[in-house]
Amino acid sequence: MKKIIMLFFLVSSSILFASVNAVVSILPEKTFVKAIGGDKINVSLMVQPGAEPENYEPKPSQMKDIVKAQVYFAIGVEFEKIWIPKFSHQNSKMKIVDLSTSIQKISMPTFNDTNKKIDNGAMDPHIWTSPDNIKIIALNILNALCVLDRDNRLYYHKNYQQFIGGVNKIDAQIKEILKDTPKNTKFMVFHPSWGYFAKQYQLDQFPIQVEGKAPKPRELGYIIKKARDENIKAIFTQPEFSDKVARVISKELGIKVIKATPLAADWSQNLINFATSIATSH
Repeated sequence: MKKIIMLFFLVSSSILFASVNAVVSILPEKTFVKAIGGDKINVSLMVQPGAEPENYEPKPSQMKDIVKAQVYFAIGVEFEKIWIPKFSHQNSKMKIVDLSTSIQKISMPTFNDTNKKIDNGAMDPHIWTSPDNIKIIALNILNALCVLDRDNRLYYHKNYQQFIGGVNKIDAQIKEILKDTPKNTKFMVFHPSWGYFAKQYQLDQFPIQVEGKAPKPRELGYIIKKARDENIKAIFTQPEFSDKVARVISKELGIKVIKATPLAADWSQNLINFATSIATSH
């Protein structure tokens, strides 16, 4: 009986210690990492649902996850600039993996106070809104896990292949949904977080924000005129931001306000829903 108990303890311990402890910044990342890591990895989330990645501050309880983590999967959201150096100081052995490696970033468009669409030099961190980028993110996750946990490389590769197959199916579904939507169709957003989606499917993102802030009355008048000229049919807003300005535009133009967040855990259904909203509003 003692031998059976000891064997059970050894097996349980090996399973316990076989897991990789990882930390991610946002919900979509957690979904990607779990899809490839499966039951070999424990994933802790920093930016909690409903919070903005731009100014998130981790809770003291979350710092415990940093202390025991072997890897932090960074993706380029704003709060990482301040906090990742602090995380590294807290746990110098923790490996930092940049999931945006090999992804060609695009600028984040905005309007300035002279009502001109400009490139203010800020790069768009929302890389995960494009299936093409998601495949690169997945490969970066796979490579990192195969280094951290070499014994389970075949397991990670199998999960990766299955995940990529799913991404390709979602891409095909989105193309089918948008097949009758004209190229360069404009869709209006408050926060310009769908640039990579727009680029992949040859659409045009029209942001409401002016240099990262809600527009002033004069700027708002220009945006309303521009939206009317472009025959905009809907405004997309994120639950993480106020929709006050969007409601004003909606009332003025008689168009819909649609809630859509790029931070949903179910990335695949989220992209399908977003594509459907664009297709049905034009």
